[in-house]
Formats: sequence, C-alpha cells, structure tokens
Amino acid sequence: MSSMSERATPGFLVWRLSMKWRVAVDRAVAPLGLTHAQYSLVSSLYGMQRSGLRPSQRQLADHTGLEPLYVSKLARALESAGLLERTRDPKDPRAVQLALTDRGRTVTRQAIDVVQGLLRQLLEPLGGLDSDRTRHLVQELGVLLDTPLKEPEQEQIHDQEQQP
Repeated sequence: MSSMSERATPGFLVWRLSMKWRVAVDRAVAPLGLTHAQYSLVSSLYGMQRSGLRPSQRQLADHTGLEPLYVSKLARALESAGLLERTRDPKDPRAVQLALTDRGRTVTRQAIDVVQGLLRQLLEPLGGLDSDRTRHLVQELGVLLDTPLKEPEQEQIHDQEQQP
C-alpha cells in the first residue's frame, strides 16, 4: 500500500478508485463511441435483456444507480446513435421501455470484452477475478452498497455552520 493510501480515509480511497475506474473505462470504450456512463447503461441493458427483461428507463436507473433524468438523456443519445430503441410501455403509457438494437448488441459485446480486460488488470493485485480476496472484496462492497445512507437533516447542517 502506498503511503498516501495508508493515511487516507475510506471515503477518499473509494473516490480515487471510482475515478481511476471511470477514467480507464472512458478511455477504453471511446473507440467504440461510448462513454463510461453509456457503457454502464448498455451493458446493464444487455444483461437484463439476456434475462428476458425489457426494462423501463426507471428500472434501468434503479439498476445502475444513475439518476432517472440522466438515464433519459443517455438513452436519447444512444437512440440517436442507433444503439437502442425507446418505446412506450403498453401497460403504462407514462413509462418508456428500452431495448438494444442489433448494432447496439454488437457494440455492447465488444465493450464488455474490453472492460473485462480492464477488470482483470484491476484485480490482478488481489489474485485475479476468481481469487478469495476478490470474492471477499465483492461481498464487502455489496454490504456497503446495500446499506442506505441517511441524508443529513437540515437542522444539523445549520447548527454545524453556526459553530465557531
């Protein structure tokens, strides 16, 4: 562990790792015409479609952790690029369902292969994708992601601002 990592808070390390990953994925999928956020959307959609689902924009937002308005913006851009199609849900006319086009599936499979190579590189110091350390890391990250965070109450923020 570097000296910076030894002194850093867990929040700082999570931030740095997420930024390292985002930048690496952005660079890796750029030749395919995707950004990291678009990759997150199409790869999630790819997996959901392979499971027989045709998710709404809202379901995809919930799945990816992205804001619904941002998913809508990404979906419109991906639709313009010919990678996905947006259609009204016949059961709920307010909802928009998403599906990858044939071209979208091809590009997404290529992007998944590229990102899997990056993931193998990232996890090599832990013994690789199938190591006990990686499995433990995945479990711990799952616990953190499954634990809801309470938003600070406005009174607490105001009280802290008033302290000298």
